[in-house]
Amino acid sequence: MKNFTAGTYQTMYAGKETEYKSFLPSPINRPFIASDQSTIILLEEATRLLGELNAYSRLVPDIDYFIQMHVKSEAVSSSRIEGTRTEIDEVLLPEDEIDPERRDDWREVKNYINAMNWSVEEQKTLPVSVRLIKETHARLLVSVRGKHKMPGEIRTSQNWIGGSSIRTAHFVPPHHEKVAELLSDWERFWHNSSLNIPVLIKIAIMHYQFETIHPFLDGNGRIGRLLIALQLIERGFLSKPVLYISDYFEEYRQSYYEMLDEVRQKDNLEGWIRFFLEGVVMTSNKGKQKFENIITLREQYDNKIATLGRKVPRARQLLLHLFSQPIVSVNSVSEVLSISFKAGSDLVADLTRLGILQEKTGYSRNRLFEMKDYVTLFRK
Repeated sequence: MKNFTAGTYQTMYAGKETEYKSFLPSPINRPFIASDQSTIILLEEATRLLGELNAYSRLVPDIDYFIQMHVKSEAVSSSRIEGTRTEIDEVLLPEDEIDPERRDDWREVKNYINAMNWSVEEQKTLPVSVRLIKETHARLLVSVRGKHKMPGEIRTSQNWIGGSSIRTAHFVPPHHEKVAELLSDWERFWHNSSLNIPVLIKIAIMHYQFETIHPFLDGNGRIGRLLIALQLIERGFLSKPVLYISDYFEEYRQSYYEMLDEVRQKDNLEGWIRFFLEGVVMTSNKGKQKFENIITLREQYDNKIATLGRKVPRARQLLLHLFSQPIVSVNSVSEVLSISFKAGSDLVADLTRLGILQEKTGYSRNRLFEMKDYVTLFRK
């Protein structure tokens, strides 16, 4: 990668008088060879830990119930990088429980969750491609603040990052006339089996390139981060979206942006790749610990439920639901289990008495109950 040139700046004009420089990235559909031995060692560690994390997703019973909390956690972190202030507790609440001033943020996070779930399912028949990202993008921006910024469509105008105008921008992506060609190169690079490039390095390069192309008028960061999970699933490194690397990008947000800038300004692609691999290592370790904590907590809950006699089967059915939706009302419990309101109320009371659920509203009516110890595992 010593010979890598990130791209060139081009002088452009917005009208007759406004001159600016946009960055035209070099094509990436070409061989890359790591020049630093530390990159190879880090790659080995990231691959090993990612495999261990994936093993949990294969071995944990009823894993699909737990996956939704991982997706919600990723959605919160990825959206927070873009400025939203929705917490994991809020994501679990119905919209009418959200402060009206925070509902726009809440809807954006909800859209991310829907876009992730849809794309993971769609990926079974449609591989990572420009078509997939466009259709995912359309779902990301439906009925939220970016709804007027061409959801599902590649931009047809110049955009910029940072600054109040294109003249004061921190970074100006390539001119929109170059985007289609760059995305085509980006897609060919992913599917080019003749390039002997490790998958994690390929994904790191593609994330940098996608963020540099910035093909949409809004939502580029969220789509770019969502793609990482899709690519790992497509290549068989993950069977479920359990690596929420946005948590790492959020924690080291300034370094995240600086490392992307270093590629464009100093051609330091390998530095970015090491930063990315460090994120995979850190996130995989945290994910493994979270699964271990979940397994322990589930055993504790199951032991408590075993004391409920004839109610045990229904209580275990509710417990599984709570692992994907850990804040519930008596009405929602009754609907999910197809039981009467009284039976649902009695069951919630049993789990509250056992310490599995806690009432969180303080109201006498329309009360909400939370599986607090479980939710706490996903709080920042």
